[in-house]
This record gives sequence, C-alpha cells and structure tokens, in this order.
Amino acid sequence: MKTEKAILAAGCFWGVEELLRTYKGVVSTEVGYCGGDEDEANYKIVKTGTTEHAEAILVEFDSEKLSYRDLIRAFFKLHDPTTKNQQGNDVGRQYRSAIFYYNDEQKLAAEEIKAEVQKSGKWMRPIVTEIVAAAGTPFYAAEDYHQDYLQKNPEGYMCHFWRE
Repeated sequence: MKTEKAILAAGCFWGVEELLRTYKGVVSTEVGYCGGDEDEANYKIVKTGTTEHAEAILVEFDSEKLSYRDLIRAFFKLHDPTTKNQQGNDVGRQYRSAIFYYNDEQKLAAEEIKAEVQKSGKWMRPIVTEIVAAAGTPFYAAEDYHQDYLQKNPEGYMCHFWRE
C-alpha cells in the first residue's frame, strides 16, 4: 500500500469526516484545524473565528486505490464550494472551503480539478475554494470528542451530503 495525505476544509469537519471515512481508498481520517495564524488551535479559540484556522480533515489514502485527483473531485461533491466562509448554517472563516496542498503536484492537481468543476456548469456561482500550501500552517488535531463525532453521535448535526 502506498499512502499519501491531504488536508481538506469544507465547513464543519464532522460531516466531511463522516462522508470520507468510508470512501474507497481512504485509510484514515482525523479532524482538526489548519490555516491559522496562531501557534496553537483548539475548538474554544477556533470557534471565535479570529484565528484564521479552518475546521479541516487530514485524510490518509491509498494512492493505489484512490488518486489525489479523484479525492479532490470527491471533495467538490460533498460540499458547496461557492459559499464563502459558510456551509449550511455554519458561518465564519473557520467554515471556508480550502485545499491545503503538500507539494507542487498536489497544487497543480487541485487547481486543475477546481477549474474542471467550475467549467462543468454544475455550480451557477464561482467556486471560492482556496488552494493554500500546507507548509508553514500546521495541522492541529481536534479534541477527542470531535474525532468520529457522527459515529459517536448519529443524531448529530450534518450539513454535508453527496452531490452529483
């Protein structure tokens, strides 16, 4: 198995994790915070929207079963990438749509897939997903009670679903 990692932000991390954790080729998921300008991140400070962190998910995937490009295509199907700093009822910079890339190959793939999705006409508004280097912006794991949240709380809030 050849594994790679991706960091994706698409609103509340609970729903993103729930949809991706069983996606073909995904080995593991971890929810957390990325993209901020503070030296630490936890729910108490990120929820204020003042740290620039996004609720994000670290995805480890088997690249022999799931390509990075196909993972990014799935990312664009599980949320609305046209709403700036919002998914469903969750509003704030911490709920933005973003792809944090690890290398130039991931950056190029993310840019190409974003353009492909925009050109497809599936979204009537411009896609606002940010494509940002993961280097220099650490991923902070969220608190244990956020990990696998919807598995522990099946009646919990979720604004994500698969779109065609």
